[in-house]
Amino acid sequence: MRNPSITLPERRAAVLFILITVLLDMLSFGIIIPVLPKLVEDFLSGDTARAAAMYGFMNTTWAVMQFFGSPIQGALSDRYGRRPVVLLSNAGLGLDYILMALAPTVGWLFVGRAISGLASSSFSTAGAYIADVTAPEERAAAFGKIGMVFGLGFVFGPALGGWLGSFDPRLPFWGAAALSLLNAGYGFFVLPESLPPQSRMAFGWRRANPVGSLVLLRSDHELFGLAAVAFLGYLAHAVLPSTAVLYMGYRYGWGTASVGLMLAGVGVAAMIVQGGLIRPITARFGERATLLAGSLSGAAGFFMYGVAPEGWIFCLGIPIMAFWGLAGPATQALMSRRVSLSEQGQLQGAIASINGVAGLLGPTLFTQVFAHFIGPAALGHLPGAPFLLASLLLVSAGTIAWRTTDPSRREPTSLP
Repeated sequence: MRNPSITLPERRAAVLFILITVLLDMLSFGIIIPVLPKLVEDFLSGDTARAAAMYGFMNTTWAVMQFFGSPIQGALSDRYGRRPVVLLSNAGLGLDYILMALAPTVGWLFVGRAISGLASSSFSTAGAYIADVTAPEERAAAFGKIGMVFGLGFVFGPALGGWLGSFDPRLPFWGAAALSLLNAGYGFFVLPESLPPQSRMAFGWRRANPVGSLVLLRSDHELFGLAAVAFLGYLAHAVLPSTAVLYMGYRYGWGTASVGLMLAGVGVAAMIVQGGLIRPITARFGERATLLAGSLSGAAGFFMYGVAPEGWIFCLGIPIMAFWGLAGPATQALMSRRVSLSEQGQLQGAIASINGVAGLLGPTLFTQVFAHFIGPAALGHLPGAPFLLASLLLVSAGTIAWRTTDPSRREPTSLP
């Protein structure tokens, strides 16, 4: 159940703030994408090979810090409340971007990147806040809005960063710092606490470490099955950032402009579904049917991507793939129903850890599959193999979701 001490206007303002927080976090993350690799290269005297290796190591470290930081922040928010964790995370991220803007060496830049991975782990707390202030039947739509602004930040962040970087390669870091610090200041005045003291849970490292946070997922049959669905979905999603650009250039001969337009189209289509269609679809068909339909759409979209012989046929798969955006929010909403109010932070931390594991495994998996099936050792030339594998993963996810959420198999305990 949601916190009754927060009035309807306060809930609306709080949800808006959380959405702005996620948007600004993604904007600040996306702003530095166009300039960070070049800045690393400049620090290494223009050695592109060394810069690529260092940049890859930075990104891996960022993901590792997310993996460890998300459950810690989630557990802290269960103990001390969501408000201080969200505000400190925003402020810490802003100060860290200032550190990166002033970094005198690549070592300091690396330290800043590691800190940003830890500070931006507030997504788990943002998800817990949403669960606190929304009724169970409203959570899928609310989680969908988080997904929408998440994508919005990725669409506009790099564009803004590229424009700022054209004036000065360090200017995007100052812009990212300003966005984060302004949001922390704004939240200090408008964000109420969503978790009442009587619903809080003592902090413990057994719950706050990634392995310990995942133990929660084994406490309920449906929760564990949905966690597997979420993991397969995150793993399948890794095919897009890891191989899509290489695939489109290799198979269709698309240049940077064509790839950019296609990716923007994917983002816009996904935002339309997550921002405008989840609420009516979930209200009409329920979260289980929405999850199954989303998984099926994603599987069909990836299959179409993998077999499309021409670029225009690939583009026809974009609106089909967009409806995959129904699956994630419905999964999170179903999972949030199976834990208590005092465990929402731990749950969101566990979900973030699952995402982190998929983020570590997925890029290597799909790039190796792509390399194998276009190489001389392959049994057949099949450049779309990574997308076909992603389609198979979503078919598996849909099958698990079908069995796990079957009402006839559901355990009797259900928590609001």
